[in-house]
Amino acid sequence: MKKIIALLTISLIIVQANAQTNAFKVEVTGKGQPIILIPGYSCSGEVWNETVAHLKDRYECHVITIAGYAGVPKLDTPILKTVRNELINYVKTKKLNKPMLIGHSLGAFMSLWVSSVEPDLFGKIICVDGLPFVSAVSDTTANAEVLKKNPQFNPEAVAKNFEMIPNENYVKNMTGAMLYQVKDTARAVQIATWSSQCDRRTLGYTIVEISTTDLREDIAKIKQPVLVLGSIYGTEANSHVMLNHQFRNVPNKTIEVANSKHFIMYDVPEWFYAKVDAFLQ
Repeated sequence: MKKIIALLTISLIIVQANAQTNAFKVEVTGKGQPIILIPGYSCSGEVWNETVAHLKDRYECHVITIAGYAGVPKLDTPILKTVRNELINYVKTKKLNKPMLIGHSLGAFMSLWVSSVEPDLFGKIICVDGLPFVSAVSDTTANAEVLKKNPQFNPEAVAKNFEMIPNENYVKNMTGAMLYQVKDTARAVQIATWSSQCDRRTLGYTIVEISTTDLREDIAKIKQPVLVLGSIYGTEANSHVMLNHQFRNVPNKTIEVANSKHFIMYDVPEWFYAKVDAFLQ
């Protein structure tokens, strides 16, 4: 009987540690103060494997993979807004005490979004090459409401365009594109493979949703410290200018720029871990 109870207990722990909400999959590793790690556009939570290995002896890592990405079952629209709401609910349901947030790209955007909505619920935030309004990178006057009326950002049309991308040579072609975002070819192949496993319509809907959501005013509500880790946008000086403009309303922020492409945690891991450790401690 004791063995049966023990097996049931272990099974329950495994189910809890690898939970699936409607909006995302969660895998929990480690022990200590909770950290929620959110990957970027089209990526699996596995993008954080090395980061979790670095942190798990000190922190309890809750690793997210968003619905429709990297083989996780898809979600009805609006996707990212539902992820935002369910992530807040996840923290409340699990009674996580001020979980810190580490987000890459879209994951950084999501970290800022949930913290803007519930500023007392979360702890420190680390934004890894992610922005409150990506559409303002090339045009600082961009307006989210105007963009929503632009046919280029019609969600259904964009989703259909993604559906029409041929499966043949998808990973090969995407690998070429990813080499503009990460230095290592093997990493580029892995990121491209995750993309190939995504629901195509989800790729379309979510790129429109993030492109037409402007958090630059909302992030003024964030109370906790925010560490912004940016990559090179043309030059290091230009990166600082752009990041300071995007995050100008965050009361307590630190901005650092890495000599890196978009996937900072892959390109300069030791620099990345040093910045993360110093900030979290």
